[in-house]
Amino acid sequence: MSKMWKPPWLELNIMLAFAVLTYIAILVSVTIVPTPEGGMGGGVIWGWLVGFFIVSSIIALVATVGGIGGGVLFTPFIMAFTPVDSLIARGTGLVVAMFSGLMATGPVAKSGLANVKMCIFLCVAFGIACFSGAVGAVLVAEHLGEWGEAFIRLLLGLLIGGLIIYFIFGGKKIEWPDVKKSDRITQALGLRQPFYEPSLKKVVDYGLTNMGWLFAGILLVGAGSGFFGMGAGWAIVPFQNVIAGTPVKVAAANSVVLLGMGDCIAVWPYFMMGALIPMFAAPWLAGQVVGGLLGALVLVQIKAGFVRWLLIGLMGFSCWGLITRALSMWDIIQRPPHWLNGLVLLLLLSFVMVNIIKESRLKD
Repeated sequence: MSKMWKPPWLELNIMLAFAVLTYIAILVSVTIVPTPEGGMGGGVIWGWLVGFFIVSSIIALVATVGGIGGGVLFTPFIMAFTPVDSLIARGTGLVVAMFSGLMATGPVAKSGLANVKMCIFLCVAFGIACFSGAVGAVLVAEHLGEWGEAFIRLLLGLLIGGLIIYFIFGGKKIEWPDVKKSDRITQALGLRQPFYEPSLKKVVDYGLTNMGWLFAGILLVGAGSGFFGMGAGWAIVPFQNVIAGTPVKVAAANSVVLLGMGDCIAVWPYFMMGALIPMFAAPWLAGQVVGGLLGALVLVQIKAGFVRWLLIGLMGFSCWGLITRALSMWDIIQRPPHWLNGLVLLLLLSFVMVNIIKESRLKD
């Protein structure tokens, strides 16, 4: 039997077939059903839905490879460059992060790259904190109005900016941390798990330490994840890496597993608030299935250093959009024109390509 008819390719083929058939059916229906007076044309709606699906697939692929969850790219992008209410964007962002994590869990767990025991241990803290943060987000949306919308965008933009600084100055030194001795929690729960690393062509048996501090850190990360609605891989990966000494690829794999398990808890306050709209969320979720599976397969083979620069570029563009959007909502500045946004994106992509080429030459 061809591998195209075996998991995970079977699931990918089924999802692509359903997506194609669905969009064909929508296209046919919009040509038959007349557009109500004052309503958006059916062809325009179809174009937006197809665009959402394509962008979501790209976001999921990049996010899964980086171990950050699709919500980290989705939520800042939607809040920065669209008029969508922030509560809807954050609720959908959590679902996006959850689906990208769920679809990537199978391949990374099967390959041994994800440390499932460690994920179960950390999910206790992550799930509780995510739910608490989501409840806080709903309360802020109910009481602070438009001023709160701008404040959340500004806060999120500054947070993304801090992450960019970390990835630029802290990322090179931590791909393979050297842990001299495992702590008592790691030994008692048997959390160590060797795995085969294709890029090194050998089995890597890594140590873990400071699991108690990592558990406490995940509580903080989970609260922020639920509040901002963008998953938590942006912090789970460096926290595992810096605090516990987890190799960066293992941390990325663990991150997508944790997102799949924990974000399903954080979604409920948004769901009960009515912030999840099926027509808006559906194409993003379908794209997460496709991109998440492809990203998980790429993650097993890719070299860790290349991922960092791609994330820096995408997060930098989101940071620019969030801060300028917040300041324009407060009437401090005018909204940047499209040409300026395009120029910023071009400069960031050039920066990414230069650094990827540099890193490639150094490794050669």
